Amino acid sequence: MSCQKGNTVRSRPQKYKNKTAFKNNLHDTSQRTKTINSISVGNVCQRCKDIIEWKIKYKKYKPLSQLKTCVKCGQKAISKAYHTICDTCRKNLGVCAKCGDQKDVVAPTATDSEQAQLDEEMKSLLKSLPERKRRTFVRFMNKKNDEASPSKEELLNKLETLKVADDEDGFTDEESDDSLE
Repeated sequence: MSCQKGNTVRSRPQKYKNKTAFKNNLHDTSQRTKTINSISVGNVCQRCKDIIEWKIKYKKYKPLSQLKTCVKCGQKAISKAYHTICDTCRKNLGVCAKCGDQKDVVAPTATDSEQAQLDEEMKSLLKSLPERKRRTFVRFMNKKNDEASPSKEELLNKLETLKVADDEDGFTDEESDDSLE
């Protein structure tokens, strides 16, 4: 660009080009950087989620050291950086926790450790079901995975309905095996 008024056309390409992408943990392998990189952003609108993820990606994210005050209820209940509304107020009002607008709120994604824990819980619950109910539940999970990833609440509700249906039968698998002998 020239300093001439109205001349906005650049006649040369960009002088310095990045050959490699920025890595926020290249020279800093501290525990703080690892925890910041493992943060899953959720309960905010898509725009706010992109902003917070950009801050994490380019090492601009500053975590809170103390709880912050909610702008709606005035309680010190905010534990996540850049949020202005606590979780209880956010749920009651149905707004974004960062900007406060009534937009579509993005649910937080589960981290690897949370996902592994959820898988272990599901396996133990599935082992307690009879084979017929287990196959029903697996078909339900596959159907939900095709549409969208099922939430933990949906899966637990389905398991509870299967357990209730199992209790209504009046006998367990062991009793039915004894009656056949």
